[in-house]
Amino acid sequence: MAENRPPDPGRRSERSRRAIYDAALGLVGEAGYPRTTIEAIAARAGVGKQTIYRWWPSKAAVLMEAFIDLGNRAAEQAGEAAYAIPDTGDLAADLRTVLRATVDELNDPVTEAPTRALAAEGIVDAALGAEFVEKLLEPQLQLYVTRLRAAQEAGDVRADIDPRIALELLVAPLTHRWLLRTRPLTHAYADALVDYALHGLAAP
Repeated sequence: MAENRPPDPGRRSERSRRAIYDAALGLVGEAGYPRTTIEAIAARAGVGKQTIYRWWPSKAAVLMEAFIDLGNRAAEQAGEAAYAIPDTGDLAADLRTVLRATVDELNDPVTEAPTRALAAEGIVDAALGAEFVEKLLEPQLQLYVTRLRAAQEAGDVRADIDPRIALELLVAPLTHRWLLRTRPLTHAYADALVDYALHGLAAP
């Protein structure tokens, strides 16, 4: 005879949390951030809105946690090495590889809408902006720092450069074009950024 076990509140909460994550990401992608509401997230997730308010202070906080969870799941599936900048000994090729992957991610409808929403909301909400930098942006920037320091040790770039400034020559133009939609975000553009950053603009 099967044993009748009481429902596990932990498992039920985890299912609800996952449903809320999926609902938040889906709604932002479909309707945009301004039209996404706690009520709409709750309705799609099949939970009461008080459940959401009990766990998160705002829809921005829901989206932040959902996006972090999305990244963690992608990292688990791809493996840690997939999120490191390769070190083949060819710095230019390695940087082109990672910038092209960034272009693909920023152009992916699954990640584009929540990334834009969090970046925009972080401008007006200083606390959210700091959390966005700490939890999402900074870990990615540190990958560049690690690769550029390895390049310094190998003698591929000047020993006196500041890796934090150097990485901004690569990622800042990419982000600017993407955020403001000034021009198309393409692999060719990513390749050009690497060339300009590594070789400069002055005539030889």
